[in-house]
Amino acid sequence: MCSMFLPELSSFAAAMLFAVHPIHTEAVTGVVGRAETLSSIFFLAAFTLYSKSGKSKKATDWKCLSLSMVTVATAMLCKEQGITITGVCAVYEVFVQQKVRLPEIKYMLKTAITGKTAYHLPWSSEATKRLSVLVVTTVCLLLARLQIMGSQLPVFTRFDNPASVTHTPVRQFTYHYLISLNLWLLLFPCDLCCDWTMGTVPLVESILDPRNLGTIAAYAFLAALVFVAFTNDNRQQSAVILMSLAFLILPFLPASNLFFPVGFVVAERVLYMPSMGFCMLIAYGWSVLADKKGKKLAWLALAGLILAHGSKTYIRNWDWETEYSIFMSGLRVNQRNAKLFNNVGHALESQGKYEEALTYFHTAVSVQEDDVGAHINVGRTYNHLKMFKEAEDAYLRAKSLLPKAKPGESYQARIAPNHLNVFLNLANLISKNSTRLEEADMLYRQAISMRADYTQAYINRGDILIKLNRTKEAQEVYERALLYDSNNPDIYYNLGVVFLEQGKASQALAYLDKALDIDPEHEQALLNSAILLQELGRPELRKIARERLLKLLHKDGTNERVHFNLGMLAMDDKNIEEAENWFRRAVHLKADFRSALFNLALLLADDHRPLEAAPFLNQLVKYHPDHIKGLILLGDIYINNIKDLDAAENCYKRILDLDPENIQGLHNMCVVYVERGKLLQAQTCLERTHKLAPGEDYVVRHLQIVKNRIAKLKINPNEKQIEETAFSSSQDNRVISNKSNKSIEETERTTQPVVSQDSDKQRYSSHVVNTEPVFVKNIDNINYVENAIAERPREEFDDEEATKSAGKKLPRQMHAPAYNVATDGDDPSSGMS
Repeated sequence: MCSMFLPELSSFAAAMLFAVHPIHTEAVTGVVGRAETLSSIFFLAAFTLYSKSGKSKKATDWKCLSLSMVTVATAMLCKEQGITITGVCAVYEVFVQQKVRLPEIKYMLKTAITGKTAYHLPWSSEATKRLSVLVVTTVCLLLARLQIMGSQLPVFTRFDNPASVTHTPVRQFTYHYLISLNLWLLLFPCDLCCDWTMGTVPLVESILDPRNLGTIAAYAFLAALVFVAFTNDNRQQSAVILMSLAFLILPFLPASNLFFPVGFVVAERVLYMPSMGFCMLIAYGWSVLADKKGKKLAWLALAGLILAHGSKTYIRNWDWETEYSIFMSGLRVNQRNAKLFNNVGHALESQGKYEEALTYFHTAVSVQEDDVGAHINVGRTYNHLKMFKEAEDAYLRAKSLLPKAKPGESYQARIAPNHLNVFLNLANLISKNSTRLEEADMLYRQAISMRADYTQAYINRGDILIKLNRTKEAQEVYERALLYDSNNPDIYYNLGVVFLEQGKASQALAYLDKALDIDPEHEQALLNSAILLQELGRPELRKIARERLLKLLHKDGTNERVHFNLGMLAMDDKNIEEAENWFRRAVHLKADFRSALFNLALLLADDHRPLEAAPFLNQLVKYHPDHIKGLILLGDIYINNIKDLDAAENCYKRILDLDPENIQGLHNMCVVYVERGKLLQAQTCLERTHKLAPGEDYVVRHLQIVKNRIAKLKINPNEKQIEETAFSSSQDNRVISNKSNKSIEETERTTQPVVSQDSDKQRYSSHVVNTEPVFVKNIDNINYVENAIAERPREEFDDEEATKSAGKKLPRQMHAPAYNVATDGDDPSSGMS
């Protein structure tokens, strides 16, 4: 492109300067700059094709012109400023192709206004056709862009662009000063910064501000170039200057704030395309210098400039190596921007350095006390540090800084959507306290009232309603959320949870499958749908369930719940060896996995390996000392296999401490008394058990056995004598447990520990479905800094070992998630512009 206007060496110099200019680092190294670099490709292609379309003065190459308009549209779709190439093409057509001069323009305007003489255009009819195509294309693209945007400009906060919310003339002074600042960055790219928002550039509040001199100097420089271009008799020089200015000025206009406010103060990446014109100007000046001052001096100056720029670019690229390094580099040149402190804090937070992150967040608050995002960051970090009271105070301060709604004014248009996340974070925090669920629900309703399409608020409010056992309202909330986001798999998943709560397994499965249709990798939907398919009890559905669980296992081999449920599937298929293997893996991954420990111990005990089961039961009651069924099974093994009555008695005492009226624990304590030969204590114990559970036949039978034995031994009321006699006679005729066929009398059944009230043999626990609704994680105000935003919450299994039976409703739990909100909403005050 440069060779169209500059000599060969000058074109080379322009290309070299463009290649090493430090201002390009953000556009090239930063991912967000892909838009600029991609748009610039089509930007230059559009210009090249347009110039070819008018090579012939007598005819237009419509093929090239058509392709040029297509590339204009593509450039605009990549980045809005791409549309400005039509203006560059118009300048090229009029002043380069048609060689129109200033007097001709004056004459054309004069005749058009006065109408005294015949009006004619100072260019050919073919040029008129090409210019008409440019105008029509530009108008159509602008209308299409407005249609896509809904005829509304994006909502920005005063932190993004402070000058946009100030009054006249401060706004105008500041906007025009920013033009000179951008020109200075092109000329002297020394102090580069990744973020220029907030207080980076103080407002120009007075005409006496010395920075106004910079504004005057910038405009004087541009005006002088325009004057030279129009008054110079050297047509080549005029063409070079005019095209350089066109490439410099026109692509910058959309980001200049002169026509509409933008969401930043200065953004180095938007200077990528304007720098083309700047490099052409410098290269042309270099060629003039070479002609007038000597080539050696000119080449020396060019070499020094390329070396200096190249070195700066190399160093600047290393600044972009990590989030921490780029934001720290910004703080080295800019201490007035709270967003930089926020982003350094976030980088430290992502490394788990919460105390250091909190220091930077507090500094951000001190730099910009009314920054809502900074207070949210402080609250989130306190939350990480388990300092919940301080976290709540920080969220309340952030909430108090939100602008108050005015009558007749749309709240949504007056507040950055991400700032509303403070309601979600605060609600998620206080919902950890089950007594404050109504308060959390009120906060979610307030957020929804401010923004009707706030789907994260709907999702989290539905979870609160489920915890409040208001499942019908939760269903309505999720269905309303679908009106705004019908392709959100989390909403369908949560509706599945609601129907599970309502006992409607088939509807629940339908919604879980719908979530998987939208997102085949949705982990909770894969897991819970697999469990529901298994519960239907059909072998062909168990195969689908196994496939889904194995898919989860392939995604995350460390998910202990997947191993556990594969073990339960193996139990359904009567594959004891495989089931044991899956259970052992689950326990290996999570030593305190309640369900896996109990089911593995139960499997080993039923497989006549009670001594292998005992260590797992001891591990279970170590982590879960209130696990009554585990204590019962462990006591059974102590009595029947290990023959340790003291340990068995200790198990049953722990059960009775937890539940003094537990029939199984009390009955089995009676068995211990029988085993010890304390028949009178056993009789008293069994009578108490019978009083608590008069309908249990086995208690009546065992009580009768003990009474018969007391009568048979002809025991007198002296308890000591009774116990001694019973003990001496029981050495060969003791009460035995359920692992032996020997009985006290030929006609009487053995007194054995009871493991379950409905059956003499404990059955395997039902699967525990993780029916925690997808509860969006912390809405962290970390705009443009991607969180490694977003995994779904995983709750621990906490089943009560409900027995697995046909048609039984799946047990569910609804625990509050550890953290706040669904998708990481980015807050403008803490992310990179």
